[in-house]
Amino acid sequence: MATTAAPATPATQPDVLIERTGPLGRITLNRPRALNSLTRAMLVTVRAALDAWAADDAVTAVLLTGAGGRGLCAGADIRAVHDDAKLGGAGTRAFFRVEYPLNELVSRYPKPYVALMDGITMGGGVGLSAHANTRIVTERSAVAMPETRIGLVPDVGGSRLLALAPGELGTHVGLTAATMTAADALHCGFADHYLPSAALPGLTDRLAAGEDPAAAVAALAAPAPASELAAQREWIDHCYAADSVEEVLERLRATGLPAAKDAAEQLLGKSPTMLKVTLAALRRARTLPTLAATLDQEYRISCAALAHHDLVEGIRAQVVDKDRDPHWSPAALEQVTAADTARFFAAPADGDLGLA
Repeated sequence: MATTAAPATPATQPDVLIERTGPLGRITLNRPRALNSLTRAMLVTVRAALDAWAADDAVTAVLLTGAGGRGLCAGADIRAVHDDAKLGGAGTRAFFRVEYPLNELVSRYPKPYVALMDGITMGGGVGLSAHANTRIVTERSAVAMPETRIGLVPDVGGSRLLALAPGELGTHVGLTAATMTAADALHCGFADHYLPSAALPGLTDRLAAGEDPAAAVAALAAPAPASELAAQREWIDHCYAADSVEEVLERLRATGLPAAKDAAEQLLGKSPTMLKVTLAALRRARTLPTLAATLDQEYRISCAALAHHDLVEGIRAQVVDKDRDPHWSPAALEQVTAADTARFFAAPADGDLGLA
């Protein structure tokens, strides 16, 4: 989903730039003042370009970038989600019905799809990039699924990526909404290649000249730093292998490690309901056969979240009033029942997404 809600780029500038440079199709998310946060119209534009280029033999590769120099994309416009959820959520459900199929298309795109995850890449930005066949991070990358910060659950296929990360690293990142460095993103399976940001213009030039993307990336890639998350895997695997959020917290507190104590504090500030739903979603995602099936599950959860108190309250506290003091309902983990969690996995009243 999202982490920002700033004003859009002025009307004279399209929110998505669609260009051809030689055999390279270029997609530039162009709302820099909003950290390139996504609207439904932007997603429709991206989808149309990808569909057209898939059938165009003159286009040999696609490049996804973000304007402004601060990041690829911070996610969806969550202030708009907040306002829409208060009105029933129909607009946001329509947004999901465009976004999730687009995420699935990215995962099976028939041509090299090069995503530059340079700078902030979160939520919906992950959905447009981390399912691609060529995923690049730099020393500036900050990759996250921040949904539990706002009373939501990782979506855009993020629950599959988190579920398939080594050990329980994805469970830790998903529940705490931790931000991954480039090295962490590589280790957790969110990216493939590390390039210095200074090399990105040269990569674009090579792709525009028709060079094979794999060869162009290989020529400019550099060794990635060590992953800090990987170094903490022993305690993370032990603590997050628990069957309940309550037990995860008990194990985190019992380790005596400062990093584990900080993780426990992070969890205590999140929506109890959404923590339990997130843990259940990640466990289920491990057993789902495809990204499409995972997106179908996420659609059910996201639609249910739109009708739940904690989403509007979480966005209010983080983005609208910015008091950082959400009042969750229920307020405690022990008050969230198994039936409460199960409701998020039921089919929406207006039907499933049906990707799988």
